[in-house]
Amino acid sequence: MDVTLKGLRAFLAIARHRSFTRAAGLLHVTQPALTVQIRGLEAALGLRLLDRTPQGVEPTEAGAELARVLEVQLRDLDHTLENVRDLAARRRGTVRLAALPSVASGPLPRAMLRMRGQHPELRVQLQEAVTGRIHDMVRADMVDIGIASGPPPGPDLAREPLFQDRLLAILPADHPLASRRRIPLEALAREHLLLLESNTSVWRVLDDALAAKGLRLSPFQQAVHTSSLIGMAQAGLGIALLPSTAVELRMAPELARRPLQPDLVREIMVVHRAGRSLSPAAEALVEALREVARD
Repeated sequence: MDVTLKGLRAFLAIARHRSFTRAAGLLHVTQPALTVQIRGLEAALGLRLLDRTPQGVEPTEAGAELARVLEVQLRDLDHTLENVRDLAARRRGTVRLAALPSVASGPLPRAMLRMRGQHPELRVQLQEAVTGRIHDMVRADMVDIGIASGPPPGPDLAREPLFQDRLLAILPADHPLASRRRIPLEALAREHLLLLESNTSVWRVLDDALAAKGLRLSPFQQAVHTSSLIGMAQAGLGIALLPSTAVELRMAPELARRPLQPDLVREIMVVHRAGRSLSPAAEALVEALREVARD
């Protein structure tokens, strides 16, 4: 017969209260059923754990030693199980997230607010990165999920599309190209272009589109931050190419925003390691992201 957790809990209850009757009541079992559990435990261990006396029940020397150890270990086990139940019920937990800067400043805060309203104790640990770096971080288990552009290379990452954003030309309202509803790539290639760094998805989408037309992407100025490019466009240094989700576009309502011809879009996706289950906290964030994307 095997030692069972139920049998150990039954023994500890009797050892604490020195009574089969009281232990049976606390455990919500009948006294005969409790007796069967103790006999099974003693048979599995090959020794006697409890002695019946006129005053009640007393642990044997071996029983007293077992009870002393079980007090600590079962308390630790109960604490661990309670923590796991909290995680499962989304009462606590942290999501390690890597996200594109445009998403981190745009849709993500709304998703985080929605998640906090439903699960106040969940937390998001955010790192901003470009798409390639996000894929690497997910693969290396540095983050639980990533929000990146385009399908990841290789079968080791699972993906779920969230939404599409488009590339916009940001330029002064009095610029000659601002009079057009859409700006052709051929016309754009002749302008002073203000771009994010070359390892970004915005660069890749634009470079691929120009290359398909036999044109070369040659930026006039590059910057790390979207706000820097907007400042340059405000100063009249050129045309900034930015994703429509970038919340920094609100900084300069006086600038014109024009889609390109042809329309250039990015597919924004949640990525995580293939074959690995998401934690309850990560699932809650993904659900909130889906809701924001639908809105």
